[in-house]
Amino acid sequence: MTQKLVVIGAGMASGRMLEHLFEADPQAYEVTLFNAEPRGNYNRIMLSPVLSGEKSYAEIVTHDADWYARHGVTCRFGESVVRIDRDRKVVVGQNGEVPYDRLVIGTGSAPFIIPVPGRELDGVITYRDLDDTEAMIEAAGTPGAKAVVIGGGLLGLEAAAGLRLRGMEVTVLHLMGHLMERQLDESAGYLLKSDLERRGITVRTRASTKAILGEGRVEAVLLDDGTVLEADLVVMAVGIRPETRLANDAHLEVNRGIAVDAQLRSSDPSIFALGECVEFNGTLFGLVAPLYDQARVLAKTLTGEADAFTVRELSTKLKVTGCDLFSAGDFAEGEGREDIVFRDPARGVYKRLVIEGDRLVGAVMYGDTADSNWFFGLIKEATPVEEMRETLIFGPAFQGGAAVDPMAAVAALPADAEICGCNGVCKGQIVAAIEAGATSLAEIKATTKASASCGTCTGLVEQVMSVTLGDGFKIPAAQNICGCTDLSHEDVRRLIKARALKSQPAVWQELGWKTPNGCHTCRPAINFYLLADWPLDYQDDPQSRFVNERNHANIQKDGTYSVMPRMWGGMTDAAELRAIADAADKYGAAVKVTGGQRIDLLGIRKEDLPAIWNDLNQAGMVSGHAYSKGLRTVKTCVGSDWCRFGTQDSTGLGIKLEKKLWGSWTPHKVKLAVSGCPRNCAEATCKDVGIICVDSGYQVGVGGAAGMDLKETERLVDVKSEEEAIEWTTAFIQLYRENAKYLDRPYKWVAKVGLDWVRQTLSDPAERTALNERFEISQSVYRKDPWADHARPEKAASFRLVADLTQEAAE
Repeated sequence: MTQKLVVIGAGMASGRMLEHLFEADPQAYEVTLFNAEPRGNYNRIMLSPVLSGEKSYAEIVTHDADWYARHGVTCRFGESVVRIDRDRKVVVGQNGEVPYDRLVIGTGSAPFIIPVPGRELDGVITYRDLDDTEAMIEAAGTPGAKAVVIGGGLLGLEAAAGLRLRGMEVTVLHLMGHLMERQLDESAGYLLKSDLERRGITVRTRASTKAILGEGRVEAVLLDDGTVLEADLVVMAVGIRPETRLANDAHLEVNRGIAVDAQLRSSDPSIFALGECVEFNGTLFGLVAPLYDQARVLAKTLTGEADAFTVRELSTKLKVTGCDLFSAGDFAEGEGREDIVFRDPARGVYKRLVIEGDRLVGAVMYGDTADSNWFFGLIKEATPVEEMRETLIFGPAFQGGAAVDPMAAVAALPADAEICGCNGVCKGQIVAAIEAGATSLAEIKATTKASASCGTCTGLVEQVMSVTLGDGFKIPAAQNICGCTDLSHEDVRRLIKARALKSQPAVWQELGWKTPNGCHTCRPAINFYLLADWPLDYQDDPQSRFVNERNHANIQKDGTYSVMPRMWGGMTDAAELRAIADAADKYGAAVKVTGGQRIDLLGIRKEDLPAIWNDLNQAGMVSGHAYSKGLRTVKTCVGSDWCRFGTQDSTGLGIKLEKKLWGSWTPHKVKLAVSGCPRNCAEATCKDVGIICVDSGYQVGVGGAAGMDLKETERLVDVKSEEEAIEWTTAFIQLYRENAKYLDRPYKWVAKVGLDWVRQTLSDPAERTALNERFEISQSVYRKDPWADHARPEKAASFRLVADLTQEAAE
C-alpha cells in the first residue's frame, strides 16, 4: 500500500526533495503539500530581480500546477498547519486533518523583527516572500517615496538595490561597522558600501534604530543618535531564526532549530525536517547549497537508500546589485596566520588570502572573482601552498606576474588634489613645475612653495616627483608608519584629507595597505587622524586604542588599575575629598597625590572600575583622562585671589581652559599650566602649553617638556586678556591636532614645523577663528565623560565578563 507523506512548507529545500523523491520512485508516496502562502514552490533567491523589475514572478516558479498534478501532489496552498498530533499521526490544517505515515517539516525561517516602538505600523514589512516583494513594488509606485532598509546583510542590500531601481530614495541602516560582516572583512565591506553609494543608495553603518515613527502608518525612523529619517516604507532585514513553533508544540527535540540526525530524522522516527528550520550538530543553515544537500539525503532516506548529510566547507559567491563578491573558509585574524593582500583601487579590486602554516584557510575577494573556484578548491582540499606562496594571490593563470606599484596611491591622485595645504599647491602645479624643468625638491619649493612652510607635506611632494620623473628622482628614505604600508605618517594624513577618506577600510583600500585591517601600530594612528580630520563623519573606534584608553584607566604592573578623577585647575572641596576617601575605603585603594595637582586611587580591580566610576560620578567628579592621548591636567597656582605676588586670576583661567579643552583627542598627551606671576609656582615653562600671568596680561609659551626630554617653552604670543589667551591656546591645540604625527608631543611637532610657522599661522585672526570653530565642532561630537558612559549597566557588564573569564582561566 502506498504510504502517506505530508510535507509542511513549499520552500526551495522541500521542493528539491520532492524532485529527488519522484525521480527515485514516483509511486512510493501519496504526497500532501501544505504551504501558508497561496502558491507553490518558487525560487526565493530570484525575488530580488522580481523586485527590481528584471524578472516576473512567472519566471521564477519552479513547480507549477501541471507539475503537481503530474506527480499526484495534493496541494493545500494558502492553508496554515495548526498543529501536529503525533499520537494519531495527523497533521491538523486550518481546513481539516490529514493523516501521515511520514512527515517532513520544511517551515524554513521567520524574519527577526527588532523590538522597537512602531514596528507594528502599516508600511513596516519584512523581506521573505512574494507578498513582501509585491508590497515593496506597490510602495515604490508613489513618486518621491522614501524607503529605509534596516539591515546590511545580503537580503537587505538586495531589497535596497531593487527599491532604488524602482525609483525610491533608499537608506540602508546597519548596526555593525561594515556591511555583510559575516561574509566580508572590513576592506571588502568598504568597497561594497562605495559601490552602493555610487548607485544612489545611502548607507549608514553603526546605525541603531530607536523607534519607527508615524500615526497609523510609518512616517520616519528615529536613530539612537537622534537622527530622524523620513520613510514611506521600512523594510526589516536584520536576520532570521528557524521557524520551530510547530515542532515545539509537538514536543520534538528543538535547540536553536529542529534537531535532526545525519538522515534528517527528528527525535520522532516518523518525522523529518530540512531547510532553514533544522539544526544538525549545532549548525544552522541559511545558504542554498547545504539545503539542497539535505534534500538529496532526505529523498534517499525516504526511499530506503543509505546516505548521510554532512556539513561541508562552503563558499559564498554572490552578486549584490552588480558587485562581485566571494568569501570562503575562515578569514578571521588570528595568531599564527598570515595575510596576502592585493588591491587595485582604480578598478575596485580587493583580494585577501589567509594562510595558516602551509595551507590556505580563507579567502575574500571583491570586484574580481574569476579565480574563486580555484582558491576554494585549495581551501577544501587543504592543498599545501608554500611553493606557490609568492604568486598565489595572482591565481592559477599567473605567468611571471607583475610588481605591485607602491606609488599607486599617489599616481591615482587627481591633478586638483591639494598637496601643500599651507600654500594651496595642488598636484597639477607640481607636475607643471617638473615639466618646466624642476628636478629637485629645492626647485619645487622655489617655484611652487610646496613644502616650503611647515614641511609636513615634503614626503608627498617627493612622491609626486618620483611618479612624474621616474628613475630620474630618488626619494630619500622616510620612516613609514609600520610594515603595513610604505607611507609615512605625514603622507597618510595628507592623503586622508586630499582623497576624503573617512573610514579605516577606506584607508586600507585606497592607500594600498599590505595587511587587510591594519595592525596594532597603525590602527591607533589612523583612528586618530580620521577622528581629527573628519569628526562629524568618523566614529571613534575603541578597539583601535591602547589598553589604557579602552579601559579608561591606567593599568599597573600587578594588573590592577589606577583611577584619577578630574580636579578642575587643581581645585577641590570637602565633598569631593570625602567621596575620594569613601572610594579608597570601599575598593581598598592606595592614595597618591600626583604632580598634576590631583589624587590617584591605585590598586583598583578591573571588574570594579564601573562601580568606582559610578560612585565618583555621584559625587560630581568626572574622568581625569590620566590615560588618554588628550588633555591631562591644567596645573595652577592660587594666583591673585590669595597670593600677595599674584598678578592675575591664574586659577580661574586654568579652570576655564580645562573645561574648554577636556575630552579632546590629541596626537599625544597634553599638559597645561597657568602661573599667576613670573615666580612660576605652577611650573608653566615646562608644559606643552604654559601661561605666565604678568601685570600687562598673559605670556603664552608652547613646546615645553619635563619627561625623558627636558625643554623650556618658547614664547608664542603676549596677550592682554583671558579671552585672547584661551583663543590662542585653543587654536594652537587644534593646529597641533590637525598637523602633528601621531605620538609626537607638541615640542617634537613644533621642532619639526618651526615655531615661526606656528606663530605666523596663528597670527592671522581669521585662521585663529577657523581653528577655534573646528575645535568646537569636534568637541560637540566627542566631549563627554567616558566614566559616566561605561558605568551604565550594559557597559559595566563587559568588565565583569572579562573578570569572570579571567577567574575561570585561573581555576
